[in-house]
Amino acid sequence: MLRKIDDYRWLLPKTGDMKVEGLVYTSGEMQPYIEKENVLNQISNVATLPGIVGRSMAMPDVHWGYGFPIGGVSAMDIEAGGVISPGGVGYDINCGIRVLRTNLKKEDIENKLRELVSALFDNIPSGVGSTGRIKLSVSEVKGVLENGSSWALERGYGEGEDISHTEENGRMSMANPDKVGHRALERGRNQLGTLGAGNHFLEIQVVDEVYDKDVAETLGIFPGQVTVMIHTGSRGFGYQVCDDYLKVMGGAVRKYDIRLPDRQLACAPVKSDEGRDYLGAMASAANYAWANRQCIMHWTRETFCKVMDIAPVDAGMKLIYDVTHNIAKIEEHMVDGRKRKLCVHRKGATRAFAPGHPDIPEDYRKIGQPVLIPGTMGTNSYIMTGTETAMKETWGSTCHGAGRMMSRSKALKLTRGRELQEQLEKKNIFVRAKSFKTLAEEAPDAYKDINGVVKVCDRAGISKKAVKLCPLAVIKG
Repeated sequence: MLRKIDDYRWLLPKTGDMKVEGLVYTSGEMQPYIEKENVLNQISNVATLPGIVGRSMAMPDVHWGYGFPIGGVSAMDIEAGGVISPGGVGYDINCGIRVLRTNLKKEDIENKLRELVSALFDNIPSGVGSTGRIKLSVSEVKGVLENGSSWALERGYGEGEDISHTEENGRMSMANPDKVGHRALERGRNQLGTLGAGNHFLEIQVVDEVYDKDVAETLGIFPGQVTVMIHTGSRGFGYQVCDDYLKVMGGAVRKYDIRLPDRQLACAPVKSDEGRDYLGAMASAANYAWANRQCIMHWTRETFCKVMDIAPVDAGMKLIYDVTHNIAKIEEHMVDGRKRKLCVHRKGATRAFAPGHPDIPEDYRKIGQPVLIPGTMGTNSYIMTGTETAMKETWGSTCHGAGRMMSRSKALKLTRGRELQEQLEKKNIFVRAKSFKTLAEEAPDAYKDINGVVKVCDRAGISKKAVKLCPLAVIKG
């Protein structure tokens, strides 16, 4: 059972084989759901992993996942035999968010909104198994895996500034395409520049409220401004990488005599051959995801300019930032008063580094890292910033979204996609999707209240609320 520390922090005491305590960021309203959904058992299981330090943590959007909970954060001390686990990253490696600002105001696009949505839906492939305009050979896929966003930029998909406003500059240097299996390479050949399905989306939004004027000014944001949010990841390529390495890690568990409470936590020491191989393949998938979002963003800019009949310089569509949600990073953090090299797992969680951190773009360093928090269809999204509290408590991490509260199968039983589309359009939120089934699965009622999730992070101090965005139109797979 959870023990309340304060209004937004709840402790899971150390029991059994747990090496560290658990810590859940939540509110009194959301806490009963977390206890009911078997999430605490997963937090406890993660706390048994070799080399774990600090606490096994869960963000307020936490829900059940494969092995690790979605919304889980944990860090392993590499020199103390710390492990890397594909279940702590997830199947959709580098599922992430990017937000563009524009020079446009809501009134500028109101009469063109339906046309914009249809054009974006036509120009950006979406849906289950969707393939894109870009067809690659296996050797060309390896170029994407090595270079990430830079690969797209070199081929004309974007602007130089995009790189500096992308986490890791859109490229993890530890990527090793030679550690990626043939099936994954084949799946990556035709899916670059595709949105996919599930909870992935592209949304046209408007800046509804500014809470921190200094942050908004630094990011080039003003009330009434049109923004665009893109949410997708590494598609079938990343899924295959995860699937392949779960099998490898199953063997590694036996080889290194690692005792696990759940086989879905399959892992290997970071310093082992299996650990290094997975990190090389995972980073390759992360780079694929950044290139994927870069291409989608490029076509979004082109579509806006064509429909609005304006030049790119007048549209002013600049990337604010791009963050990853499902990743493991090798980072230095303070542990017991000294710097240690850790493998930080963020599964359904966002990096939230504090002001002054060298990994933040220089023009944003004074405000802290931008944190992009999407809502669900018809609900608000937020831009937050990283904090010193996050650095001290959560290895510089915070929430990543609303977090599911209902399974897709249950959502399908309770919601009709066509009716949901009609309800949203009555609110002047235009929706295009490949199927009504996808709309029903992603109904707002299937998720926690994004406002409550953001409130917990803000009040707990692990990220700071800066800007609220409201939806105008959305395309879904």
